[in-house]
Amino acid sequence: MDNKQMPIGIEDYKKLIEGNYYFIDKTGFIMSLIDGHSDVTLITRPRRFGKTLTMSMLKYFYANDDVAENRKLFEKCDIGLSDNKKYMTEQGKYPVLFLTFKDIKADNFDSMKKQFAMIISDIYGRNRDIMSVLADDEKEYYNKALRYELSDEELRFSLKRMTEYLYKYNKEKVVILIDEYDTPIQCAYDAREKYYHEAIDFVKGLLGAVLKTNDRMNFAILTGVLRIAKESIFSDLNNLDVCSVLSDKYSDVFGFNGKDIDKILYDYGLTDKKEEVIEWYDGYRFGSENIYNPWSVIKYIDNHCKVQAYWTNTGSYSILSESLGNEGFSMETSMEKLLNGDPVSAWIDEGIIYDEIGQSNNKLFTMLLTTGYLTPFGNDGSEQDECQLRIPNKEVASIFKRDVLERMSGNRSSVIENALIEKLLKGDAGELERALSDFILNYVSYFDVSTEGFYHGMMLGILVCIFDTHKVKSNKESGYGRFDIALYPKRPDGVGVILEFKSSSSEKDLEKDAREALKQIDDKKYETELRQANVNTIYKYGISFCGKMIRVE
Repeated sequence: MDNKQMPIGIEDYKKLIEGNYYFIDKTGFIMSLIDGHSDVTLITRPRRFGKTLTMSMLKYFYANDDVAENRKLFEKCDIGLSDNKKYMTEQGKYPVLFLTFKDIKADNFDSMKKQFAMIISDIYGRNRDIMSVLADDEKEYYNKALRYELSDEELRFSLKRMTEYLYKYNKEKVVILIDEYDTPIQCAYDAREKYYHEAIDFVKGLLGAVLKTNDRMNFAILTGVLRIAKESIFSDLNNLDVCSVLSDKYSDVFGFNGKDIDKILYDYGLTDKKEEVIEWYDGYRFGSENIYNPWSVIKYIDNHCKVQAYWTNTGSYSILSESLGNEGFSMETSMEKLLNGDPVSAWIDEGIIYDEIGQSNNKLFTMLLTTGYLTPFGNDGSEQDECQLRIPNKEVASIFKRDVLERMSGNRSSVIENALIEKLLKGDAGELERALSDFILNYVSYFDVSTEGFYHGMMLGILVCIFDTHKVKSNKESGYGRFDIALYPKRPDGVGVILEFKSSSSEKDLEKDAREALKQIDDKKYETELRQANVNTIYKYGISFCGKMIRVE
């Protein structure tokens, strides 16, 4: 084929089609909506999975302005085929209220309201023709909206008022499309001076007014990354259908499925690259559908098949930093399993309440699932079900390490951590003891260091930056017992390491307990698995501690 340009950053469906960009036909989504839809549907997907472009496609299909021109955008698509004539009878029939919240990113509540007022003014400005059928008091309200003069209470009802005006002018019920509805909520939480609860209350009022028992609404589609809990934004909506990453409904709409990838690679003469694409950009599962990251695939092809991490979670999600910090070292074992390619178990509750994310591992894993860092694995998970979760692919593994594990390190110095690991791999107990003592003195609170489990978790946290060269295992059976931590080299000539910890009751027992820990490694033959893996060089360390005092043998 004559290779078309990849649609990097194209979020307008008309520009995509008229610009002759390469695209994968997703008009099957429109047909499924025409076959049947809920009053209000919320679809949650990670960032960069084509939500805005898909919502733009819906706008151009349903909108009753420029009908003939918009019809051309669908003539060569699946929905435009002769077998699908019944679906095209719905094209251009309805007034459409389309808006995106993705650019509402304010430092404070007043600024957020002003940004909403600007969006509302723009919507009213694009529909000035309808003023011809409005009464004088309605025109007065309309002009206030244009001039950003609506009060807070009036602003909350501005979208509902617009649906009333559109219906009055068109004599047809309105299709409502709201893209990235949760961006203002995320930004409110991320702000230096949080205004999360004020933002929740405002967005709840705005959306509740336009979506609840609105007899001028045909149906509504919302997209976002997170489902904010019903107890907050959606508490008053009884007509809401949530389609999350765990739902089968619309599971193949956002992202590329296997057939899409086969077509793309064939069209570009890249069928020999399929295994590479699978390793790096496949692995997501939405409902029962296997999905590739669309942004990363088109970037990969556009960059002449250069393998690298293209996807980034464009939301800052400071909530992740805070939550991981709150969990402290208790999360390190789970992170170790994930980076080793193993799944972790979590009970998923998709109704996100930001204030609660840092209160349990399950809520944090739910956040990592919905934002795209993790994906379900090996079971048909659903809300309130226990899920097996894993990192989807090599791309996300590298991003996961950067975005999540570095946040777990907080303000700890990577220079000190790297120096500590360098000593660990040299086999010098004295140098390792000095490096560990320096780390504990500068970065560990005296009140934290009360259990053996803390030191075990602390070391796993330090070792996150060694996953490129070693596989880290903890509490694994080997020989006649279970070692605390072992490092398995990925290279044949690499160094293996075994760590065993002991808690000392007093400082005078540190040396004795460290030697006992080292002796335990030999007595119970913890090196057995490493020897079976043909690791020739193995360093063994017995580590004892009492408060912030430490001894290494």
